[in-house]
Amino acid sequence: MTPAGVVKVVIKPILTSAACAAPVRAIALALRDLSVPHASQLDDETIEAMFLAAPLHDVGKVGIPDSILLKPGKLTESEWTTMKTHALVGENVLLSAADQAGSDDLRIAGELAGGHHEKWNGTGYPRKLVGEDIPLSARIMAIADVYDALTSSRVYKSAWSHKDAISEIASLSGAQFDPQIVEAFFAAEPEIVLIAQQFKDQD
Repeated sequence: MTPAGVVKVVIKPILTSAACAAPVRAIALALRDLSVPHASQLDDETIEAMFLAAPLHDVGKVGIPDSILLKPGKLTESEWTTMKTHALVGENVLLSAADQAGSDDLRIAGELAGGHHEKWNGTGYPRKLVGEDIPLSARIMAIADVYDALTSSRVYKSAWSHKDAISEIASLSGAQFDPQIVEAFFAAEPEIVLIAQQFKDQD
């Protein structure tokens, strides 16, 4: 990746971390408030670790060529295969760092990187995990990441409206997303709208 690509794909998202991380925290807190079975996993320390780890979820893209990352059109099958490797690359880097540092925060970052493209129905990547086999942190990151992607401009698309984005998320409940986390997303929707607006105003 060129220096410009690193800035666009890795450094800029980290510097604007709250735009990515704050929705993760809002959804996690809402999920805990719903008193679902997952709630016991979501103590304050774990939620804070997820908040801090969220900006690193796509760090594996540092290994993807600019020609793929910044391509304005549809990726070829070969390019898409290459793009999907970023999940395991990021997971491996972060889990290795977690082992060396003895850091639970980096372990959670590794879960986010490796699992945020898995889908509830088992059709995601890189491992085609199903349901609760996907780490809870990654299931929360997945919905926050998709909302951010839908409502942001990309080289290949215009930003969607909030209304269209939440309609898409609702339609994917039970297929791409854990239904309970979709419920938490909608419970946190007012806060998520405020977060998105704050960062839009800063652009």
